[in-house]
Amino acid sequence: MTTSDIVEVSSRDNPLLKELRKLSHEPGAYRKLGRVWLEGDHLCRAARDRGVRPAIAVFADNFWPQAQFEWSGVAARTVIVPAALLQGVSGLESPAPMGFVMDLPAASALQPGLPTVVLDRLQDAGNVGSILRSAGAFGFRQIVALKGTAALWAPKVLRAGMGAHFGLQLVEGVDAGALDALALPLVATSSHAGQWLHEAQAGRTLPEPCAWLMGHEGQGVSPELEARATHRIRIAQPGGEESLNVAAAAAICLHASATLRVST
Repeated sequence: MTTSDIVEVSSRDNPLLKELRKLSHEPGAYRKLGRVWLEGDHLCRAARDRGVRPAIAVFADNFWPQAQFEWSGVAARTVIVPAALLQGVSGLESPAPMGFVMDLPAASALQPGLPTVVLDRLQDAGNVGSILRSAGAFGFRQIVALKGTAALWAPKVLRAGMGAHFGLQLVEGVDAGALDALALPLVATSSHAGQWLHEAQAGRTLPEPCAWLMGHEGQGVSPELEARATHRIRIAQPGGEESLNVAAAAAICLHASATLRVST
């Protein structure tokens, strides 16, 4: 990297820092700005390892002297910011000394036949990010977020996803009718109806590949989506709780599919 590729910023009113503040604190800002802010070395490493080349790499001035040995040349442009100013941008309790600005990936079309998780109006960013992480771990390569679901590239979803975003095909803002293009069995989850998951797994009646339908935290899968389901599954809960957290339920269901996949 040449010195001309490195820019130093010293004013909190710098346009880049204003943009980063929006991306850090406004869940839907990435849609307006066409950029995503990845804060912290874990997300930056996950992006780099998946071949993402950020538009801008940002470093605190007191971190850059050691960071340059690993991160020089990782982006087309490197910006050095006083540590106090970078901390003022952060949405974290413990601000990170580095981050990437990446261009928002182009909108993706549904890919038929790809193991998929459908998110139906999930509101909690932590739940959404956790499900993305489980999907990546268990071999589901496509996430479809129906309208009303938390923004997939929102800061809290990114942090909860722990880098899973970069290995997934992400489709958001679609209607239930778009799921016809998947050409897959649609498996709805329920706390009170349907076949027991462990029985479907043991008897191999759980379709593979499939699309799992994960519903709203309080309302579950919508009636419209439920009507499209080809299979209905429930998880045994001998402890007697009314229902499972949707992210926990998703992890259990996706693991069941993964065990079928690896045992064939």
